[in-house]
Amino acid sequence: MKTPILFGLALILSTFIHAQKKNAAFNIQIKKTTETITIDGKGDEETWKYAQPANDFFMVLPMDDRKATQPSEVKMAYDDRQLYLLATFYKTPGNTYVVESLRRDFSFGGNDNFLLFMDPFNNQTTGFTFGANAYGAQWDGTMFNGGSVDLNWDSKWVSEVQVYEDKWVVEMAIPFKSIRYEKGVDKWGINFSRLDLSTNEKSSWTPISRQFPTSSLAFSGTLDWDNPPPNQGLNYSLIPYVLGTVGNSTIEDVTYKDELKVGGDVKLGLSSSLNLDLTLNPDFSQVDVDRQVANLTRFELFFPERRQFFLENADLFSSFGYETIRPFFSRRIGLGVPIIAGARVSGNLNKNLRLGLMDMQTDKVDETGLPSQNFAVLSLQQKVFSRSNIGLMFVNKESLDYNALTDEQKTEYTRFNRNLGLEYNLASSDNKYTGKLFMLKSFGPDDSHNGIAQGANLTYSSRQWNWRVQQEYVSDNFVSEVGFVPRNNYINFNGSIGYLFLPASDKVVSHGPKFFGQYYFDPNLQSTDYVSVLGYEVNFLDRSSLSLDVFNEYVQLLAPFDPTNTDQEELATGTRHHWNGAYLQYQSKPKSLFTYQLVSRLGRYFSGGYRTNINAQLGYRFQPYVSLAATLSYNNLDLPSPWYTTDFWLVGSEADITFTNKLFWSTLFQYNEQSKNFSLNSRFQWRYAPASDLFLVYNSSEQLSPLEGKVWSLTLKLTYWFNR
Repeated sequence: MKTPILFGLALILSTFIHAQKKNAAFNIQIKKTTETITIDGKGDEETWKYAQPANDFFMVLPMDDRKATQPSEVKMAYDDRQLYLLATFYKTPGNTYVVESLRRDFSFGGNDNFLLFMDPFNNQTTGFTFGANAYGAQWDGTMFNGGSVDLNWDSKWVSEVQVYEDKWVVEMAIPFKSIRYEKGVDKWGINFSRLDLSTNEKSSWTPISRQFPTSSLAFSGTLDWDNPPPNQGLNYSLIPYVLGTVGNSTIEDVTYKDELKVGGDVKLGLSSSLNLDLTLNPDFSQVDVDRQVANLTRFELFFPERRQFFLENADLFSSFGYETIRPFFSRRIGLGVPIIAGARVSGNLNKNLRLGLMDMQTDKVDETGLPSQNFAVLSLQQKVFSRSNIGLMFVNKESLDYNALTDEQKTEYTRFNRNLGLEYNLASSDNKYTGKLFMLKSFGPDDSHNGIAQGANLTYSSRQWNWRVQQEYVSDNFVSEVGFVPRNNYINFNGSIGYLFLPASDKVVSHGPKFFGQYYFDPNLQSTDYVSVLGYEVNFLDRSSLSLDVFNEYVQLLAPFDPTNTDQEELATGTRHHWNGAYLQYQSKPKSLFTYQLVSRLGRYFSGGYRTNINAQLGYRFQPYVSLAATLSYNNLDLPSPWYTTDFWLVGSEADITFTNKLFWSTLFQYNEQSKNFSLNSRFQWRYAPASDLFLVYNSSEQLSPLEGKVWSLTLKLTYWFNR
């Protein structure tokens, strides 16, 4: 196993490159105010006349070698309770504003918007982001891994926007109790980002190379406080809910019971940087439903977590390992099984050490014999060098009253499953090098659950070159019942390389070739499957893009597999299949009222057959109140006997109506011909107070022939956020 050692040496050596913070010279002063600031988007208080401005922004896209053409100015202040921000964004008169909708946590690339990135610990790895689009829709999320953003996090704060012919102004008030920071620290990392789609210009207060997102904390400036931010004092929030649900089911063996339910969450600040979350009898009926996809793979698909309780500091629990080697995946808890209660402690113990501790208790399910189970997770993350860290994770799943189960139930459900992992995450100070090296060990009642998983990677990004090399290994007996590991018993090597030409053109921003290869082997290094992809991509000034890829793929089946995934005949284990094909993709410019993305796949398929796949995502907006979207996916499989020709559609249609930035109604229809299912989700939301909502949600799922039946429900849910 020399490869992991070489990877590890490369990761550690590259850590020492460029040790100083890139934009340390960019500073903005923030001073305390005694004036009452009204959040109205006008900024007419005396405080704003004397606050130091952050202006003279740098262009990031389409080119990063000049100043922005659209002027921007940001000012900040604070008092004993809140952090205030006033930002003014000038534009060329006559240019129209581009806004998709008033929906919270909008799509960054489809809106004229402003984003604030805060790094309260000044560690260039974690933080918070707040923002607004030009018509007042809010954006908030947590930041991790040096610039990744999780928009599922929701906090309590207020903002207002005023729109004029030549500018738009946003004003914010963020309570100190809504964020986490280290007591007594008077320097925070900070940056401001603006996207102006009328000129296709993305800009930043500090200079950032075009290959990096403006959220990259490695390029943040410094927020200098005249005094350290105030002590939060006693900080707690109570978030109770009450709901009523009615419904019915005509599907055989599926029942639906009307219910009245009460529960809620408690948030308690153990310190200004460490938080305790408690949940009792939680309910997630208002959470967005998963988008269905056509599955022609041999493995389980991944769907993201959307439940609020699991989201703050979620990276402490969810980012360990790789996307396909996760020791912890929170969706394994409580989907289809009632959660009785849960507790979680997360945050920073000090500037360099982060802690995540979670315990969840689920109820038993008499119908299936599933016992009551306890899920416990410990995660530690210690910062080392400039922006890297070392992580430790322990995951324990325990079945309670296990000895009371029958022998048949003991065969189906394990008594316990545990995972222990250690990893090193590299992030160089200039963000050009990133990487990871990790080892996982699983423990179970017998040797069939006692295995290992391991991986290493290194990535390099510059203005024109980017490359990545990765290696991973999962033993046959590695088991992660609370994780996401869709494949076992393999060694994998993969990598990519790309180059961008940056022409002096008024239409094309960049173009260039790219290569990706992924190669799987069994533990004896015998090839089992691979794919090699060679492509070319063109990025246009209007933010549209075009790419063409050709691929060469080989699969040796390790288990029987139906190539249509529709419960037809299966190909035998050990059979070998080889094919070629091509992908063509086009993404339209986002500032158009009508937007679309087209992806087509043409080529051979299993058993000498052919597969034709066409995907389209269409959108139209009546700015800013109505956004319509449709997803179309068509697959045609032309195979020999006994499959012959199989084709199926996946159709999704969504209407998103935002009456105001506090009143929303969305409806999603989905028809999946592959799984014979038609579903409808319609959700009305009224944010009648900050972070407090009234939901009315209708869900319907209809099974089509030959398994016919329907289940529907209507839920009314009220939540309120009390805090001090």
